[in-house]
Amino acid sequence: MARLSGKVAIVTGSGRGLGRAIAKCFAAEGAKVAIVSLTPEKIDETVAEIEATGGTALGVPCDVREAAQIVSAVERTVEAFGPVDILVNNAFAHDFPMLPLTEMTPDLIHRLVDAGPVASLHFMQACYPHMAGRYGRIINFGTALGIKGIPGLAHLAIAKEGIRALTRVAAHEWGKEKITVNAICPFAMTDGMMEMGKKFMAVAAANPDAPPPRPPETPVGRIGSAEEDIAPVALFLASPDSGYMTGYTFMADGGGAIDAAR
Repeated sequence: MARLSGKVAIVTGSGRGLGRAIAKCFAAEGAKVAIVSLTPEKIDETVAEIEATGGTALGVPCDVREAAQIVSAVERTVEAFGPVDILVNNAFAHDFPMLPLTEMTPDLIHRLVDAGPVASLHFMQACYPHMAGRYGRIINFGTALGIKGIPGLAHLAIAKEGIRALTRVAAHEWGKEKITVNAICPFAMTDGMMEMGKKFMAVAAANPDAPPPRPPETPVGRIGSAEEDIAPVALFLASPDSGYMTGYTFMADGGGAIDAAR
């Protein structure tokens, strides 16, 4: 039997990258999946890929920085599929610069916080009534870049670490309601990862006297795959198998943050 048979899932940021890989994995395991993203064209592509393999998907355009659109996205999902069982908060804003602390501004921080922990909270609040007392799996996405304290990324670190803090609090508050809340810090080759690489290279080009950025290293000797390395972790956390695990961060990063994550 498919591990998510009969379940309804919302996956944000599923028009591409990690979100798309997770949505396709969930659909292949029997879930009905709402494809929530900002770009209609990308949404349509993901829905088409899922339906081509016999899965069930619903496209839902949504700007996760707008609370009203989040409520609407959850309502549309419930109307089409029934109560939400699984929420994956993967969407995030990637259009931000790398800046030293001396140049960091509150506006930059607020932008990423609104797209990160605030958006995640709004989705969690909207899904809570459908999960409470029956079945709930919430999976939030952080980043090892925040845990490791990479220079130039204070705004990213603040936003993503806020998501992990939110995860722990929700796990405490909602555990008795049969809702588990966990986080994943991934390291995989995606569009977002390539965009981050371009930021590092741009900073290096602007500072020719500084040491060049080193390519990422992991104990397993490779960069992860969204489909093969990250989606299966999300699948486990979405399934009944993970019912006794909540409030934790799962480092799906090939061991890249072993020391930093202690």
